[in-house]
Amino acid sequence: MDTVKIAVIGGGLMGLSTAVCISESIPQCSVTVISEAFSPNTTSDVAAGVLIPHKFQGTPIHQQINWFKETFDYLFSIYNSAEASDAGIILLSGLKRNGGQERAGKVQDVWELYGQYDIVVNCAGLGSRELFGDKGIYPVQGQVLKVHAPWLTHFVRDGSGSTYIYPGISSVTLGGTRVQNEWSLKPDSSVSKEIFRRCTALVPSLEGVQETREKVGLRPTRPAVRLEREVLLRGGQRLHVVHNYGHGGGGFSVHRGTAKEATRLVEETVTLLSNTMTKSKL
Repeated sequence: MDTVKIAVIGGGLMGLSTAVCISESIPQCSVTVISEAFSPNTTSDVAAGVLIPHKFQGTPIHQQINWFKETFDYLFSIYNSAEASDAGIILLSGLKRNGGQERAGKVQDVWELYGQYDIVVNCAGLGSRELFGDKGIYPVQGQVLKVHAPWLTHFVRDGSGSTYIYPGISSVTLGGTRVQNEWSLKPDSSVSKEIFRRCTALVPSLEGVQETREKVGLRPTRPAVRLEREVLLRGGQRLHVVHNYGHGGGGFSVHRGTAKEATRLVEETVTLLSNTMTKSKL
């Protein structure tokens, strides 16, 4: 095959990191990320994005360790590089630098991509429930506050992690909540007040913040991260899919590791397609 056309569904952290990894590793491919929303309007933008080991039920522990280590090493290399000051936008800029494209829109039926792309990579998160019939994935709602408090330079994480204060590039994230099977994206003002009360009890200087924004995101949670190849069949047609979703609240901690594994699965699919085309010509 001369050029392999790959569609990545999902423009959040998992979709963009996977798209970047594919574009870096497979030179004969063209990558298009298709998503209803891109930054700053994704669940990934709501998240605090802190590198903390996260336990994924149903996923072998050695696999989790490898994913975390690969992600840690990747982020540490960025931290020590000339690109460190731009790290907050490195995924989208990295995709474009490698020739990747972004396309706004919702995929209603994965088969609408058949014929346009050779391989579909599914990083749709909760969208996989309808798009691929995965009834095992569910939301864990998280509500946070984004505040302007530039004097804070250290993070605070209390007890089980239900209360946290994480300084970021442009704001400080105060959290939070974990409500299972709650689909609403509407902030609850009473919850915001409780979050603020908990956080100011830990850091009293937060009482002086002048700018506060309420944010709600839905963590795409399932019994285990789904990272595998699948071939969909319909009327004699075959659609090759690689899944990489279901990271719950731990996506940032393993995003590079799972992106690399998804890329390996895409490479296997490219080889399969190339061999199939070669045989068809004989």
